[in-house]
Amino acid sequence: MNVLSIGGSDPSSGAGIQSDIKAFSKLDTHCLTVITAITGQNTSNFGMVEPVSKNILENQLESIITDFKIDGIKIGMVYNSEIIKTLYHHLKKLKIPIVVDPVIKSTTGGMLIEKAAIIDFKKFIIPLATIITPNKFEAEILTKMKINSKNTPEKIAKKIQKMGAKNIVITGIQIKNKKISDFVLEKNKKYYITDKEISKINRGSGCIHSASVLYSIVKNKNIRKSLEFAKKNTFNSIKNSKKIGKGIAITNMEESNEVKLLNSINEFTKIKNIYKNIPECQTNFVYSKQKPKSIKEILGISGRIVKAGKGIIVAGNLTYGGSKHVATALLVVNEKFPNIQSAINLKYKKETISKIKKIKLTTYDYDRNQEPQNIKKKESSIEWGIKNAIKNSKKFPDIIYHKGDFGKEPMIILFGESPEEVIKKILKII
Repeated sequence: MNVLSIGGSDPSSGAGIQSDIKAFSKLDTHCLTVITAITGQNTSNFGMVEPVSKNILENQLESIITDFKIDGIKIGMVYNSEIIKTLYHHLKKLKIPIVVDPVIKSTTGGMLIEKAAIIDFKKFIIPLATIITPNKFEAEILTKMKINSKNTPEKIAKKIQKMGAKNIVITGIQIKNKKISDFVLEKNKKYYITDKEISKINRGSGCIHSASVLYSIVKNKNIRKSLEFAKKNTFNSIKNSKKIGKGIAITNMEESNEVKLLNSINEFTKIKNIYKNIPECQTNFVYSKQKPKSIKEILGISGRIVKAGKGIIVAGNLTYGGSKHVATALLVVNEKFPNIQSAINLKYKKETISKIKKIKLTTYDYDRNQEPQNIKKKESSIEWGIKNAIKNSKKFPDIIYHKGDFGKEPMIILFGESPEEVIKKILKII
């Protein structure tokens, strides 16, 4: 995936273009950049701003747009009216997701847009937005209205929507019971997304949020799921923020379980002839939190990875509790071998089992013909099977399989410490 980040340069890498490059890199996404302004700032102070000339801005845009397939754009610092109008001229006809992060003021106090340019920002940049992500302060500046009991978040969001943005999320506008909420207004629905509040001043959380929104909206097209993913990513980046300089801590985005699993699913779909290894019941790929207590703490695909001719399609989104059968198998194995946190089910083939044994992966199996009658009557007897397969095991399983039974498809389940390790094992056996 290629995304374009348009914004200002921050030499401390706490925000701006440098923060976006770090964030998209963690999301396994190539970040193209167009710089609108050079700033002098660090974790304590904001110094100077020097906008780039129209000529170099246009040259950057033309260089990128003519050479790369761009899947989505994030717009951050734009600073003045000339930059705003130039961006609008080059981007207005593009039919790709655009996330606008209306940065107005730096955490360290510097103004990131000229006051006179806010009118043109509303006229030319906001209408480009598939999603606009102002925080409470920025939403109030854009609408010239204070959020209160009279001017509700919905009223403020509708005013921004009338400026041309398709979807609005106002971040950090409601704090109750140590929780912080974002208000979301789509075309035909409104809702809140809530998480725990972290009382920690930081730099870069807005950049990580908007970068995560763009990444997710390009991946799954769903507004709500994209914003939920971004909220979770931002929360974790604040929680993991580090005091690198002498001033405010800088957010630190770690690769999430969702990103790790999603990247491995993408790798799985690219394996040559992998469709031949998809069983009739289709495939799920799962990844658990540490020491999961139930399948609700195991990430999986809400649908399945399904065979489509000589290709495969991922039908559904990643969600905790998204898998039942493969997640149950992982839950049982993880209880005995806590390092095993990922699994996938594959089609049973004799030649695959022969290859597995030849390369000496640790393999266990169980006989479904021996299932007790009360177990056979259950929709899923996988818990019984996995427990029986590993009850006397000293080593964690790479593979557990069974040869099926009447009405029960034979199956291979492959396990690993991470989705990446699962992919490596798949490449050895097919």
